[in-house]
Amino acid sequence: MVSNDSLYCCRVCGFYHDEEAPPWGANGNCPSFDICGCCGAEFGYDDCTLEDVRSFRKRWLEEGAVWFVFKEKPTQWSLEEQMRNIPEKFK
Repeated sequence: MVSNDSLYCCRVCGFYHDEEAPPWGANGNCPSFDICGCCGAEFGYDDCTLEDVRSFRKRWLEEGAVWFVFKEKPTQWSLEEQMRNIPEKFK
């Protein structure tokens, strides 16, 4: 089991899923197929490969980094800070 906070971060946008199951499970290998409330990526579908992640991220940013579920957006949200949470191997 990986004990790293990056397990809880979206590979596309870095949004931290603090009270939900890790997007890719406790071992980082079993996708939940949930949807990221920030960018709208489906874990296990839109973020399977580095190419998929980068393509989805590029499109999301080009479209203005609009929140998928706006009510989940933190009041003091910073795109730059959140993007720092992206797991290193998915940057």
